[in-house]
Amino acid sequence: MLPMTSARLSPADHPPQWFTTALATPAEQARTTVDGAAIAYRSWGSGADRGLVLVHGGAAHSRWWDHIAPLLTGSGKVVALDLSGHGDSDRRDSYDLDTWAHEVHAVAAAAGLSRPPVVIGHSMGGFVTLRAAALFETQIDGAIVVDTAVRDITPEELAARERRAFGPLRTYPDRQTALARFRTVPEQRTLPYIAAHVAETSIRAVEGGWTWKFDPRIFLRPHFSPDLLTRPDCRVAVFRAQHGIVSTEISAAMYDRLGRAAPVIEIPAAGHHVMLDQPLALVTGVRTLLADWDHSKPETPG
Repeated sequence: MLPMTSARLSPADHPPQWFTTALATPAEQARTTVDGAAIAYRSWGSGADRGLVLVHGGAAHSRWWDHIAPLLTGSGKVVALDLSGHGDSDRRDSYDLDTWAHEVHAVAAAAGLSRPPVVIGHSMGGFVTLRAAALFETQIDGAIVVDTAVRDITPEELAARERRAFGPLRTYPDRQTALARFRTVPEQRTLPYIAAHVAETSIRAVEGGWTWKFDPRIFLRPHFSPDLLTRPDCRVAVFRAQHGIVSTEISAAMYDRLGRAAPVIEIPAAGHHVMLDQPLALVTGVRTLLADWDHSKPETPG
């Protein structure tokens, strides 16, 4: 998921105060080793008794959450990781959902979360979230998936397969050239100041210029089959973007497979990359859901 516009902003696109305040919120940066790979993560807030773990989508990274995480610290410590092959984490020879799920679990422990966390995953990160919930059962308190279409192939994987995006990494001669090539897959409207921040944190300096941080081999992983989607032991919620990739048919199928107990919550006017165009609606939805979960008991699986 590469965002869409260049980093140049017009006066009309000046960031609002809530955004600049969120980015100015101190974040602790750390790394932990999982199966031989160093996994980078960032955390906000204090208190290890309750927490959230945020999982990015394919070809994205933890800093897609920089403006979201500080607004969720009322629910405890918030942690966002770079899955292996993404961001500032190490690369592997191959990737799969089980390995990424173990990274989520390990980062929660390394960050000092003493109670089972709620895990929130966007797009491909939703697959990772559901897999973590299945593998670690009661060690995950809740799973929230954001515009994750549980089907055999994601938009990012399809774009890579059709060679429309995510091919061999190009090296651009300078930073501005790289930023100007930043796009979303699928393409959508974004708030320019958010896209600019995400773009600037998605590239790295290499010999001869600048390139993307992600490893293209992440799209060679085995696909997540809908047949693997079963109701986990923890509470689950599904967020769908009004103009995203989760159709009403897909959300109905997910509702059925998750035991007809997971609420399906639509975010109005949002595209697939909800944090890039409707971030406050996403935060409001998550806050409301967590407040409800705090005051209700999870239904015991039948």
